[in-house]
Amino acid sequence: MAMYLDSRQGPRLMPMDLSRTGDSYVLNADLPGIDPASVDINVDGQLLSIRAERPAPATEGVTYLARERRTGTFVRRFTLGQNVDTTGITAGYDNGVLTVTVPVAERAKPRKVEVAGLAPAAKVAVKKAAKAAA
Repeated sequence: MAMYLDSRQGPRLMPMDLSRTGDSYVLNADLPGIDPASVDINVDGQLLSIRAERPAPATEGVTYLARERRTGTFVRRFTLGQNVDTTGITAGYDNGVLTVTVPVAERAKPRKVEVAGLAPAAKVAVKKAAKAAA
C-alpha cells in the first residue's frame, strides 16, 4: 500500500510501474535525486519493502520563491505471491529510477505437458472393441 503524507507526518509516495517481462516481474520506481546508499530493500516472508530518504537541503539564509521538490522518507510495501523466488530478487539504480527484479519461481513458470498415448497393443484392443460394438 502506498502512503502519501507531508514530511511532518511520515512516508511519501514513490511512483512506480510494475510489469512482467519473461520469467520476472519488474518494478521501476521513480526516485530522482535519491542517494542510492539511502535505499533500503527488505524481504520478510512475502512482504517486499522499499524505503528511501531524500534529506532536506540546508535552508539557513535561503528564501524560497517556490519549493516543489519533496524531501523526507519514501516508502512502498508489496505483498508478493507464493509463485515468486524471493531469494533471487535483485535491484539497481540508474538515472533516478530504482529497478527491482523479482523472478518467477520455477514451479510457477508455464510449461508444456505431454499427452501420453496408448501403447500399440492397447490401440489394437481399442480398435477391435470399436468394431465389435458396431
